[in-house]
Amino acid sequence: MTVKNDTVAIIPARGGSKRIPNKNVKLFAGQPMISYPIRAALASGLFDRIVVSTDSDTIAEAAIAAGAEVPFRRPVELADDHTATAPVLVHALRWLEEAGTPAINACCIYATAPLVRPDDINRGFKILKDSNAATAFTVTSFAFPIFRALRITDDGILTMQWPEHRTTRSQDLPEAYHDAGQFYWLNVARFLADPNLYSADAHPIILPRYLVQDIDTLEDWMTAEHMYRALQLQKPG
Repeated sequence: MTVKNDTVAIIPARGGSKRIPNKNVKLFAGQPMISYPIRAALASGLFDRIVVSTDSDTIAEAAIAAGAEVPFRRPVELADDHTATAPVLVHALRWLEEAGTPAINACCIYATAPLVRPDDINRGFKILKDSNAATAFTVTSFAFPIFRALRITDDGILTMQWPEHRTTRSQDLPEAYHDAGQFYWLNVARFLADPNLYSADAHPIILPRYLVQDIDTLEDWMTAEHMYRALQLQKPG
């Protein structure tokens, strides 16, 4: 049987998280965390396949129940605390190639991105295609001008990181952005030739700050749940 595989979602989700145990399957607003990006990927209508890369049977079961597939297990050497995202994606994309179903475009969606929206995934794909870039990924703006940043010296003194901007008006400073940690669109051939999510021609998929929440601590988790519930209340019907 031939499996259509032009556009693939890849969700990295290793077991063994330490700061929040079982983070990828812990119940978030009543559902396993990993179910949210899977449902968003399904609702986008873009993907021929939604593949979860994991080393954990528990995560695999939750992913399959949510509508994804887990056609392989991630190797142990790619499942420790120090493994970056790019090698995990290379492994998944090479596995698909070797299985005879190479992808043309791929979207890496983080398992801990419960606020990800199908419309943003679609918008990101359009940005990737229209720009002909190797990658496009989600960013959001800093809430305060970073050129007014302060640092603390070794002897405990506050000083400006960029003192030349001490008197520059906020509206005259360039806006700065940071990685929102939701998803990354990839032109697969170009990514495999140079496995760098921050490609030289990377394009931004700009998100509002209220949709961006790192979830590294239980406090982060609670904040994200409150935001998710608030957003649900805003939906019509």
